Amino acid sequence: MPSAPFTLIVDSLFTSPYAMSAFIALQEKGLAFELETVNLEAGQQHSLAFRRQSRTSRVPTLVQGDFTLSESSAITEYLEDLYPAPGHARVYPADLQQRALARQVQAWLRSDLLALRSERTTEVIFFRPNPAPLSAEGQAAADKLIRVAEGLLTPGAEHLFGAWCLADTDLALMLNRLALNGDALPERLKSYAQRQWQRPSVQQWVGQSRT
Repeated sequence: MPSAPFTLIVDSLFTSPYAMSAFIALQEKGLAFELETVNLEAGQQHSLAFRRQSRTSRVPTLVQGDFTLSESSAITEYLEDLYPAPGHARVYPADLQQRALARQVQAWLRSDLLALRSERTTEVIFFRPNPAPLSAEGQAAADKLIRVAEGLLTPGAEHLFGAWCLADTDLALMLNRLALNGDALPERLKSYAQRQWQRPSVQQWVGQSRT
């Protein structure tokens, strides 16, 4: 097994939901790692130095010796395979079909709901609310999020698949784009997102300095 320490490169404002997902996977598995940041607003992701580490010039990027890996889902799946249960905590369900469903949720959240992600950026979660009402497109995306989340989450369940997995955190973050901005959200989805947000690994990310 590789012994080189990990470095996780994230955005300097700690607002990337994808960097957050990779950070939480490392935390949940109890792996030692160092954090480095790039200033996306200043364009540091396009520097030659960073392009040597990230082929796609994106965060998060995981560095392990001479091996580098970008894209959050690739990073978290690599960590799950490299440090499996029972030696380390799971970040995906043990059941094959549930694991596939969890990855489906993650892929959907990363590829859909563009209007909502644009109108309710993660600044509403980590900095300040956006008082502007949702556009018709933004509201349609919010309605789809609510409809799908209600279908995924069994009434009374604390997690999507019986026990916590990364898909819970990713879904909670998307729901919090509405909840923490004061937009309409069914109470059970709001409560679910609030519970997920109190997870210690999530709070480690939430508590990062954003100056």
